[in-house]
Amino acid sequence: MMQDPVTHTEKVESPPPPEQAPGTESLLRFEEVSVSFGADAPVLDRVSFNVRHGETRIILGAAGSGKTILLKTGMGLVAPGGGRVFLFDKDVTNAPESELFDIRSKIGMLFQESALFDSMTVAQNVAYPLLNQKSIVMPREQMEPAVRESLSFVELEGAIDKYPSELSGGMRRRVAIARAVVTKPPLLLYDSPTAGLDPITAHTIMALIVKERDVNSTTALVVTHRYQDGNLVANFRYNPKSGRLDPVGAEGTKTIFMVMKEGHLVFEGSQAELEACGDSYVTKFVKRPEAAAA
Repeated sequence: MMQDPVTHTEKVESPPPPEQAPGTESLLRFEEVSVSFGADAPVLDRVSFNVRHGETRIILGAAGSGKTILLKTGMGLVAPGGGRVFLFDKDVTNAPESELFDIRSKIGMLFQESALFDSMTVAQNVAYPLLNQKSIVMPREQMEPAVRESLSFVELEGAIDKYPSELSGGMRRRVAIARAVVTKPPLLLYDSPTAGLDPITAHTIMALIVKERDVNSTTALVVTHRYQDGNLVANFRYNPKSGRLDPVGAEGTKTIFMVMKEGHLVFEGSQAELEACGDSYVTKFVKRPEAAAA
């Protein structure tokens, strides 16, 4: 069993921002971003990274390390106190809400605990972005087919008229994914998609995230406490012919692991680099084969 993460008190500097490769599209970029609330210690402290098209970022870290705030800051829901945030190569650090509202239409967000509207049916929940994002122009007659397509993608079309209270936790999470992808956004942010779910349901949710990546060529950031979630993303691809996940072999996927600690980004690299890292904090989030067999 992987041990609970241990919080260390020594100060760890965030790594410098990676250089952007020529001709590679940047979807989300942080440059020395800091976020504080009142007089408390920074929730994010000079965090820098660059998410390029086609990447999946797995974000690990102890509770309170800044993972969720990182996603909210990237989406413009939390304003940074320092540094700059870029979305789709546009500086949105001080952008007005009206401008951010339009940019957010290109981002799908899965919030913690799904955040569905209890008073709305499944269909109404999934249709919400289509109806309330002004930059998405879709005729009314096309909305129902789009909702059904999105629910079919997560294998829940039969629940279209149900309410969230009638669904299991895993089904609610799948509805939330359907809502996040219904507009076919190029960038997806998943905040703890497997939290509180049993292992089988958690695997189903991560398989849907892999499916979305491979079918629609999306870029994603996934906050999780489960190393196996990142392992699945890094080592499997969706096979549209069989509808199953196949191992990718030596070629791998564009999966980058990030580890947050007390507001700092203390690791950024491949799965092999993560597993080889000797840092005592980082190793708390790695489930090595010998540990699994013990």
